[in-house]
Amino acid sequence: MDENQPIERRQSGGATNYQQYRKVVVRPKREIYLSKGIHYAEYVGLVIIALATLFAGYIEVMHMINARMVTLGDLLLLFLYLEVLAMVAIYLESGKLPIRLPLYIAIVALARLLILDMKEMSEWEMIAVGGTITLITIATLILRYGHINYPYNKRRRITD
Repeated sequence: MDENQPIERRQSGGATNYQQYRKVVVRPKREIYLSKGIHYAEYVGLVIIALATLFAGYIEVMHMINARMVTLGDLLLLFLYLEVLAMVAIYLESGKLPIRLPLYIAIVALARLLILDMKEMSEWEMIAVGGTITLITIATLILRYGHINYPYNKRRRITD
């Protein structure tokens, strides 16, 4: 063997084995129980949000059936409910909440506000809502650009 070769290569038969140098982190029991408690609280909260969203969607559909009329505001409201349910499903599936989803919901909610309350709004209020939609859209594009060009480490800690 070459004397200039690192010691760990010579000891492991030529292949570097970094696992032996990795620290094994043992989490205290209280941290494990706290983490599990928070996880269960998140799950219960998500179930409550999903049920409340389904109930609100049901109420809206019943209102449309009783009125025998569907307006653009009703459709946008149902779309908002659908987006909230999709956000809950993604969070349950991955354990992570992409920040872009609430931004999309905010854009639709502001568009709904602009459509429904346009007659009661002053010109400056309409410009402010339109500007807010534009700013949220730009923020979404910046986040998307950053996510594509500067991805973050998927496993930041050993215990993740």
